[in-house]
Amino acid sequence: MDNQQDPNLSDQNESGWEQAVLEKLAFAAVEEQKKTRRWGIFFKFLTFAYLAVAIGLLAYPRFEADISTAKGHAAVIDVRGMIADGEAANADTIIEGLRDAVKDKNTKGIILNINSPGGSAVQSAYVYDEIRRQKVEHPDMPIYAVVGDMCASGGYYIASAADKIYVSQASLIGSIGVIMNGFGFSNVLEKLGVERRLLRAGEHKALLDPFSPVNQQESEHMQSLLNQVHQQFINAVKQGRGNRLKESAEMFSGLVWNGEDGVKLGLADDFGSVDSVARTVLGTEEILNFTPREQLLDRLAGKFGASFAQAIGATIKSINIQ
Repeated sequence: MDNQQDPNLSDQNESGWEQAVLEKLAFAAVEEQKKTRRWGIFFKFLTFAYLAVAIGLLAYPRFEADISTAKGHAAVIDVRGMIADGEAANADTIIEGLRDAVKDKNTKGIILNINSPGGSAVQSAYVYDEIRRQKVEHPDMPIYAVVGDMCASGGYYIASAADKIYVSQASLIGSIGVIMNGFGFSNVLEKLGVERRLLRAGEHKALLDPFSPVNQQESEHMQSLLNQVHQQFINAVKQGRGNRLKESAEMFSGLVWNGEDGVKLGLADDFGSVDSVARTVLGTEEILNFTPREQLLDRLAGKFGASFAQAIGATIKSINIQ
């Protein structure tokens, strides 16, 4: 018997094997393309959804203030936390909310929802002046301040411009004063044997330098400035509160009082919350918050900027100059 394999049959088998492999590869490529298309569609949809949400968040700050009712509403503006440029409670934000609330034809009255320990005298004065200006231009628009846990220092500066101030019995109110503080380390350096080398152009350019002994002239100058700002604060409170204040030697000393004593002293007018003032004083159940919210793009830009700065800083630290 001849056991030799037919060469033609061997070629056919080899050709069939190659064809099968090619077919499998072709099918695999087609399936891969389908999967790629599916994932591409999925990620496009995901991107679209993300953009839709982002646009919605960008528009959100305006939604709440734009919705008004025929019945009329109380316009609430939050003054929460430290009052300072760059903080949530800054003059630009509060003033923008005030102006938007006044422009709304269905606003029955404005409520400043205050819960603040104070902050910048300048930022507080800006808001105070704007409230007074709006009262002149819109004398029929009531503006009330409602105090939460605290309305002290710059917070009270703002509240004193309102028509009336409402508190809780346990609220803290007052602190009509001005402060500047720091530390002195000159003796510490001497004990440690550290020599301070300070260069300056201008006799008082190192004003209140914590590593230098107290300069009496500079200290008196800064105290004079504090006294002037304090007097401006006192004048604003007296102008805003008028003869409702039962003035005493302690009223402008920086002390705080609870809401109950605050009403007795004329620092506040009555007890109430945002809801009760809207309902019983303004006569509406509708409350709309006109506090401008931080824009999404601003938040993203801030985070991106901070991350970029950190990355650059890390890169610079990693560079060693030989």
